[in-house]
Amino acid sequence: MSVVPGRDPDPVETREWVEALTAVMDASGGARARFLMNELEEATRRRGAVGVAQPFSAYRNTIAVEQQGSYPGDLETEEKLTSIIRWNALAMVVRANRAYGELGGHIASYASAAEIFETGFNHFFRARTPEFGGDLVYFQPHSAPGVYARAFLEGRLSADHLARYRQEAGGGGLCSYPHPWLMPDFWQFPTGSMGIGPMSAIYQARYMRYLEGRGLADTAGRHVWGVFGDGEMDEPEAIGALTLAAREGLDNLTFIVNCNLQRLDGPVRGNGQIIQELEALFIGAGWNVIKVLWGSEWDALFTRDTDCVLLRRFAETVDGEYQNLGSKDGDYNRVKFFDIDPATRALVAHMTDAEINALKRGGHDFRKLYAAFAAAKAHKGQPTVILAKTKKGYGMGSAGESRMTAHQAKKLDLAALVAFRDRFGLPLSEPDLAELKFYRPDPDSREMRYLNERRAALGGFLPARAPKAPEGTRVAVPAPATYAKFALEAGDKEMSTTMAAVRMLGGLLKDKDLGPRIVPIVADEARTFGMDNLFRQIGIYAPKGQLYEPEDAGSMMFYKEAKNGQLLEEGITEAGAISSWTAAATSYSVHGVPTLPVYIYYSMFGFQRVGDLIWAAADQRARGFLLGATAGRTTLSGEGLQHQDGTSHLIAATVPNCRAYDPAFACELAVILDHGMRRMLEEEADEFFYITVMNENYAQPNMPEGAAEGILKGLYRLATGDGAGLRVRLIGSGTILNEVIAASGILARDFGVASDIFSATSFSELARDAQAVERRNRLEGPGSAHRSHVEASLAGDEPVIAATDYVRAVPHMIAPYVRAPFVALGTDGFGRSANRADLRAFFEVDRKSIALTAIDALVRAGRAPAELHTRAIALFGQNASAPAPWTV
Repeated sequence: MSVVPGRDPDPVETREWVEALTAVMDASGGARARFLMNELEEATRRRGAVGVAQPFSAYRNTIAVEQQGSYPGDLETEEKLTSIIRWNALAMVVRANRAYGELGGHIASYASAAEIFETGFNHFFRARTPEFGGDLVYFQPHSAPGVYARAFLEGRLSADHLARYRQEAGGGGLCSYPHPWLMPDFWQFPTGSMGIGPMSAIYQARYMRYLEGRGLADTAGRHVWGVFGDGEMDEPEAIGALTLAAREGLDNLTFIVNCNLQRLDGPVRGNGQIIQELEALFIGAGWNVIKVLWGSEWDALFTRDTDCVLLRRFAETVDGEYQNLGSKDGDYNRVKFFDIDPATRALVAHMTDAEINALKRGGHDFRKLYAAFAAAKAHKGQPTVILAKTKKGYGMGSAGESRMTAHQAKKLDLAALVAFRDRFGLPLSEPDLAELKFYRPDPDSREMRYLNERRAALGGFLPARAPKAPEGTRVAVPAPATYAKFALEAGDKEMSTTMAAVRMLGGLLKDKDLGPRIVPIVADEARTFGMDNLFRQIGIYAPKGQLYEPEDAGSMMFYKEAKNGQLLEEGITEAGAISSWTAAATSYSVHGVPTLPVYIYYSMFGFQRVGDLIWAAADQRARGFLLGATAGRTTLSGEGLQHQDGTSHLIAATVPNCRAYDPAFACELAVILDHGMRRMLEEEADEFFYITVMNENYAQPNMPEGAAEGILKGLYRLATGDGAGLRVRLIGSGTILNEVIAASGILARDFGVASDIFSATSFSELARDAQAVERRNRLEGPGSAHRSHVEASLAGDEPVIAATDYVRAVPHMIAPYVRAPFVALGTDGFGRSANRADLRAFFEVDRKSIALTAIDALVRAGRAPAELHTRAIALFGQNASAPAPWTV
């Protein structure tokens, strides 16, 4: 028999199989039917007769009508509340743009997600109480006006707050998107950068399990909810950790993807179906998928559709056409959808146009959404994603409903406002509409009583953030002598600062108070950084423990996984590792348990690769250490430009609450670590520390007497040159300080030039202090003459040469505050594969280049004869015709 693809060659036999399966379901339930289907599929696969099926289901709701149960809420009241919140959100944005046309804002996103949000707020999102840690909610950022509008009804925000939407410069305004730094008592998580919210939510859910596994917190029963957009799922970060969530069985996590089928400029998948694509993606990653596509008005049609003609019609309709249909009267219209196929035309022949237009998408149906949320919460063993089909700009009519321009809609005329009021039955007069008056029902009204009762039942209002950990949770920081004595009294013993950092970390982990609160994190480079001794000491966190005998079980430092393991060994995912770091770095606020995360990584793979995630952590008021190992552009021999970091300190300087240091010596590192821990754990400062450490072994001096203050401020004098003749000031940071010290010896021996040597531990801290002093002097007036640390340390007119393993823009941060000839040397350009000496000569930050630069500066300042420069060129063999290292 010849078989035509897509056509049933024996419909009678097919019907018999379907009837048999239906009978099994009626008699034994869906679980038995699924088991039989799996057995049949396996049997045919063994015979080689089954290919790979599409990993998605039909274009209909996952939860059948008979399974969704009764609705537990007051549906009418919830719909009224949602309409009121929709109006206040719309009025807030339109008002702001009427007064200040350039402010922007978003109406259409919240309009599509309102029912999703309200289902959560009324029934699922639980707040923190003294007895319960609370759920965590990652809010779709463009829907922030809806969250503000709800908080207005709750009495947490005033009409004046709403009137100052996106007007924060003078204080008291509302930020555009969720920002814990700007609204520290309100927002918990920053989600404004697309894709970061989903990944952060996954690692937050995982971190909750980590806290419980380690015995640090009881997180049982707490849930992480994330409301995201379908267009956002195109971001690599949004889907980059899906398999982790499934692999670790994070059933404390639910995504709700608002599938309004539309991104900023048009359809998410104009020629395809984003919902089916996402279902396949999440199923493939191991998630439980629930689709909420059609509202209750469709139920009767599906019951009558015994031949599945609706499913066939849905399958052949692409998202671009769904958007087109949604922009017309209602969701669907007779001519453009049903009449295309005689079978679907017959199916709705009994319906009026008004009834057809009333057919709505499932993401706007409280009954369907509640059933999906409840099923997600009850599901065990897997994370769940709810794919809720909605309409962008729902309720905005011709002003933006399913329109290409919906995302940009910020202004509505009176006719559009009247239509909006009438559609949602709002008690507003035309003058109220014209004035864009915010509406809050009487406190004793049915709506307001219901709103407060529901939130009281769920523990209180959300979102809400705790700026500090509860009393009594503060962790004591041990004295440096208990874990860093070897660094403070190094006695010229050779070691790398990376080795020193790991050794200090090992000592801190043994402290009975602080040790358990440290969260060491690596992205598959623990052995590179010499951290493999921690495998056995503290174990690697694994929710299932270790189900195998490791290959290196007989070694001293074998690979040990444990349910209570302390080290987070994330694998090759810097984005994942920094997400874990952020969860731990904000644990003091989110979980009431202060922890100290220490994430060590190749410095090149930090700010350059995951800088956006670091910014999100900064905005979330993170506290912890980022250790950029194998740092700088010339310390990592042979690796080449992909691994050589010359810019991280420049980028770190742009993050306001990041304290960035580049210590040269282990003793400097010890001072900085001690200071950082005390700032973050004892003083509870909302800042974090980025410290670069190197893999280069060299002699480590003892702690210089009286240097601690300068180390923390960013600069201290390491040595004073002898003699009263020619003098220069040489500044070095990180490993290049050793080249500076060697250059000082060359200058003294071969040219009779004395050098004062300074160690610059942080150019960014120096620059910030200088900027603050400059501003103070400017505002106080001409009589004010305060001096910054860099100005006081480098007073005088002897030339200053600053050399670093980073681009010259890093030391140039202090150039405006040095009142003397100033030259910066750095590693601008692409990296190269070579040994350290050749790399430093190539980038002209080696001892000879530093010495030549000092002589050139003396000559140009008129302090030395030109002959000295000629002699230096001859001695060093420098060639002016050689291309500069930054040229391409």
